[in-house]
Amino acid sequence: MPLYEHVFLARQDLAQGQVDALAQTATDIIEQGGGKVVRTETWGLRSLAYRIQKNRKAHYVALDFEAPAPVVAELERQTQINEDVVRYMTIRVDEHEQGPSAMMRKSDRDRERGDRGDRGDRGDRGPRRDRDERAPRRDREEIEA
Repeated sequence: MPLYEHVFLARQDLAQGQVDALAQTATDIIEQGGGKVVRTETWGLRSLAYRIQKNRKAHYVALDFEAPAPVVAELERQTQINEDVVRYMTIRVDEHEQGPSAMMRKSDRDRERGDRGDRGDRGDRGPRRDRDERAPRRDREEIEA
């Protein structure tokens, strides 16, 4: 059977339980058609690059499965009908990725780094000078005169 990856984005105002129910619905569609879900990953609530249907964020869910082509057509049809799904994409792959996906490894790496609260901090460079202090000496004299 061919191998597929299916990723869908659910609306930001859904609770995590509702997102899990959407993933379970997709799993049921695949299994009823004779397919098998290999892995389900919930990537969490993430920011979108641009607004989609007035949503700035979305819940990301990824499914790795193997199924015949008619099952994929039915899964996409059901996903398209669902109003809670903002976007979806299904691609055929040669083999499934072993271990956690790149998105899951990225979130683990971010957790290991810790809080990035130092951004915007000036560090060793000292306090920020005002614009007129950066100007050459003669310009400051002209400004003050």
